Amino acid sequence: MAPHRTTLHLVIHGRVQGVFFRDSMRREAQRLGVAGWVRNRSDGAVEAVVHGEFTDVDAIVRWARHGPEFAQVERVDIEPAEGSYPNFEILY
Repeated sequence: MAPHRTTLHLVIHGRVQGVFFRDSMRREAQRLGVAGWVRNRSDGAVEAVVHGEFTDVDAIVRWARHGPEFAQVERVDIEPAEGSYPNFEILY
């Protein structure tokens, strides 16, 4: 039986730009084996799509709720998404 995989779209709000959020999320995703992408948005939020086994995606969502040391996450909006990704990358 194949592992249950899921894809989610995240928008992380708060003080999340200029605090190494994207690179920290990339490292955490690679550690967990989660694929997808992360980028800054013009409104000051960080946006990501995460894809992988349900438990690993759940772990990166929990990580995103606090982020790296200097981030101040106010909220994370989560929606189902589609797509499959070979790795996790930072989009510019």
